[in-house]
Amino acid sequence: MLALLQIKNFTLIDQLELTFNSGLNVLTGETGAGKSIILDAIDVVLGGKATSRLIRQGKHQAMIEATFQVNSSLQEWLNAQEIEPLEDGNLVASRELTLVGNTLRSRSRINGVLVNRQQLSQLRDRLVEITAQGQTVQLMNSTIQRELLDLYGGVRLNQQRQQVQASYDTYKTAEQTLNNRRHSEQQRLQRLDLILYQLQELETVGLNDPDELSQLELELERLSHVVDLQQSSYQAYQLLYQNDRGEFSVTDSLGQVESILVNMVNYDPEVESILEMVHSALNLVVDAGHLINTYGDQQEADPERLAEVEERIVLLKRICRKYGSTLSEVITYYEKLQQEKNELTDQGQTIEELEKNYTEAEERLKEACAKLTEHRQQAAKKLETQLVKELQPLAMDKVIFSCQITPCPPSSTGADSVIFYFSPNQGEKMQPLSNTASGGEMSRFLLALKACFSQAQAQSETLIFDEIDAGVSGKVTQAIADKLYQLSQTHQVLCVTHQPLVAAMADAHFRVVKQIIEETSVLSEDLSEIRTVVRVTPLDSLQTRRDELAFLTGGHSADEARAFAESLLMKAAMQRKPQLT
Repeated sequence: MLALLQIKNFTLIDQLELTFNSGLNVLTGETGAGKSIILDAIDVVLGGKATSRLIRQGKHQAMIEATFQVNSSLQEWLNAQEIEPLEDGNLVASRELTLVGNTLRSRSRINGVLVNRQQLSQLRDRLVEITAQGQTVQLMNSTIQRELLDLYGGVRLNQQRQQVQASYDTYKTAEQTLNNRRHSEQQRLQRLDLILYQLQELETVGLNDPDELSQLELELERLSHVVDLQQSSYQAYQLLYQNDRGEFSVTDSLGQVESILVNMVNYDPEVESILEMVHSALNLVVDAGHLINTYGDQQEADPERLAEVEERIVLLKRICRKYGSTLSEVITYYEKLQQEKNELTDQGQTIEELEKNYTEAEERLKEACAKLTEHRQQAAKKLETQLVKELQPLAMDKVIFSCQITPCPPSSTGADSVIFYFSPNQGEKMQPLSNTASGGEMSRFLLALKACFSQAQAQSETLIFDEIDAGVSGKVTQAIADKLYQLSQTHQVLCVTHQPLVAAMADAHFRVVKQIIEETSVLSEDLSEIRTVVRVTPLDSLQTRRDELAFLTGGHSADEARAFAESLLMKAAMQRKPQLT
């Protein structure tokens, strides 16, 4: 329930604080007095659209704060959002609009905690429901009619609608996957052919070692110079170890040096270290001579291997020119081709399998839509009965209403088109609601719908009606007043009205007026300017209420109008007594 509304610098309101009661709260005043501004403020503080024009001229900041009494549903939401409750147990929603240059900045808080638009939307559904006569235009739309029927259908219907949404999402995914595969199949096959050709070529080459080419080039050099290597090995052996021409070899020379040093050691032991070095050198030279001789003996000409190496080198260089600058890059490219081949050939499912999945998803969607249609048909029958029942006291006792459901292509909302058919007068054929109802009839239709919803499901605790009784008079107005009062027994109701019959039924009555005031100019404190502001006065006494009703009745406070106003208040008091027991 909305307990307190505080507004500052919002359109024509400079500062306002309103305390609302449970039951029926009525705001009255002349046309253009600013009654709807108060409802606009409630809408904005709970996330409604805000523009810079909502900030009072000459000001740069507007503030709206609404205090609500917390019930169990609100407490659960606060806990889910991890928002701490206030000490008094209430919930305070506030919104600050700030104009910076030409840019409007907005900040919303719940109990002092910053919240986003999505959170506000969730909270708004739990707090208030605003109904204006302008909504009757939306009510003409068949899509809105379907949404209303679904909302009326309750939890089971909406659970099935969620199932339809899930089935539809699965169906669209299967359809998109299948279409994508069909569209890309030709390109996939062309690419796969190229990959298979390249893989076959590279697999035939047999690539394993990225250093193979450099190793083959070294082997080629060796095989091409076998004779030179043999001759050089023999020459080195002769010089190191054995000389056929009778010349001294390195071994012979070192042997002589060793003999000399042996004699020297006899006279000077310090030469011993030199002797050891020469002895070691002699042994190394002998070993080197044997090794170079063995190497030379092992070198044999191999024309077949030479031709094989040359051919392999040519092949590898050709592959490198085609697939990579180095053999290492070619091997990397080969591995990428294998991976792409796997992706193209192992896509998880064939076209036939995807077509099967698509067909199955389509069938599941149709089944889910069929169940949703059943729920809608049940809800439609119930709504037809209850809505007629609610309309009859509103001076529409001969009304006929039908909620007709016809098939349409499946979508995320089902496979039904919903159209409200309506006949307000006896003997008239039913036609779509958009073709038959007048403004006054639509107002009553909308009010009756709200009454149906208030009984069918848990609604927001506060129902707000903005001139729902416009365009009606006399007996119909009284019927609307009775219906609003009936709703106020289970909900807090805020109502903007011009009808004295409605205002007379109020539990709390507020007069809204425009006043001309003089205030300090925004240009200079030494200057003043004339401004228009909205003022709201609670009508707490019987006299003030009588005067306001008299004004609504005749536009003045003549004795006749006062007498009529007193009769309205007495009649309202009598009508309310049975409903209070």
